[in-house]
Amino acid sequence: MKRLVLVLSLLVMTITLLDAKVVLPSVFSDNMVLQQQTDVAIWGKAEPGKKVTISASWMRSKVMVHAGDDGKWSASVATPSAGGPYEITFNDGDRLTLNNVLIGEVWICSGQSNMQMPMEGFQGQPVKDAAEYIMTAKSSVPVRSCNFVRTKSFDLMDDCEAKWYEHTPDGVAEASAVAYFFARRLHEVLDVPVGVINLSWGSTPIEAWMDPKLLAKEFPQISLTHLETRQWPHKKPHQAAGVLYNAMLYPLAGYTAKGFIWYQGCSNGKDPQLYKKLQPAFVKMLRRDWGDDKMPFYYTQLAQYKTINPELRWVQAQNLAEIPYSGMASAFDVGEYDCIHPANKKVVGDRLAYIALTKDYGYDRIDACTPVPVNFEFSDGKAIVNFEVGKLGLSPRRVDIGGFELAGEDGVFYPAKARVAEDGGKYIKVYKCPEVKHPVAVRYGMEYWSIPTLFNCYGIPASPFYFNNMK
Repeated sequence: MKRLVLVLSLLVMTITLLDAKVVLPSVFSDNMVLQQQTDVAIWGKAEPGKKVTISASWMRSKVMVHAGDDGKWSASVATPSAGGPYEITFNDGDRLTLNNVLIGEVWICSGQSNMQMPMEGFQGQPVKDAAEYIMTAKSSVPVRSCNFVRTKSFDLMDDCEAKWYEHTPDGVAEASAVAYFFARRLHEVLDVPVGVINLSWGSTPIEAWMDPKLLAKEFPQISLTHLETRQWPHKKPHQAAGVLYNAMLYPLAGYTAKGFIWYQGCSNGKDPQLYKKLQPAFVKMLRRDWGDDKMPFYYTQLAQYKTINPELRWVQAQNLAEIPYSGMASAFDVGEYDCIHPANKKVVGDRLAYIALTKDYGYDRIDACTPVPVNFEFSDGKAIVNFEVGKLGLSPRRVDIGGFELAGEDGVFYPAKARVAEDGGKYIKVYKCPEVKHPVAVRYGMEYWSIPTLFNCYGIPASPFYFNNMK
């Protein structure tokens, strides 16, 4: 009996000591990247009331905080300019040290399967040139990725399992292909460490990533019954509204980063007009949770696929005007008719990076943005479409290009030609449609499969569009 009491006492003491140690969310770990030249947020748990001392190999002085009654603590730690590797130590009587920490640029990457798709590809669906990047990866290259484990929850979670990878063959193979190419391009241009945090899950609608309280208030048509009944509503429970916000986004909220990149939309194709409202609300929610209403948000306009609703691409383009501090990278020219996961992920990652470089890092020598129509008018049997486009304008010029359609009051569309204006190249005229004498509607790229014909002068495809002036 005495031996049993002693064993139990030791067990209680061990558990108490374990509880007393600083516990960090999974995203704070060896090999992580912290945002440079700012005050980064770091948080965790310790014994209630316990003092936690934070020191780092770049810091001259220590940061001290106390755990609250619930054991939670948070701190703000100043970071230097890009560099590393460094160590960070947390001490509440027991020391916890994170090693091989880099300081640089951090971006949060999310969405559905085209963001989830790793460099090693999916079965039968490769990433173009992946073997070269995987096999030649060196840990000396300061590009790192953090993958969140795909998790769903009825309730808000404090943590989600995550792992940071160095730039090794294993790390590159596991990285989101779009996020990897984005990070690699930033590193090549900025010459600083870059970290990307990937939390994505295939076939998820945007509402799965949104705060249930926000959805209940602003989108009552979206069912949240599963959160009350605690029963999953269908065969793909990860698609249920709010459950990925609870399990994956909320635990990361506040991790100091430069901005977000987003590749999602296929699962909202049945109701593009609802997505037109959901996406701006989603971005506003992200900025609320991160405490920065100007945090950049750059997203991918969906690639073509035989069953993706083309109207959704036009909605994504229109949302640029609804989401301040945003940008859209076109994937209109990289889609594959029979594969929803196009192999050319590098083009998408590069285009997202070019937007970030021009909008956030001062590189203004190229026009990185997708040309998007801003207004339309009809006169003399043609449509005039004005674009938001850089100073070099649209291309090609001095030739008629196809892929456009006009319709009259009967709403029937017929093929038409378009020509880029010579005076600045910022608008096109759509004409040469003998079947339509008095057009009131114009569209481009609004079929389920179209060939892009209109670009800016850096090869970025213009957005598909649709406009009508019918009475």
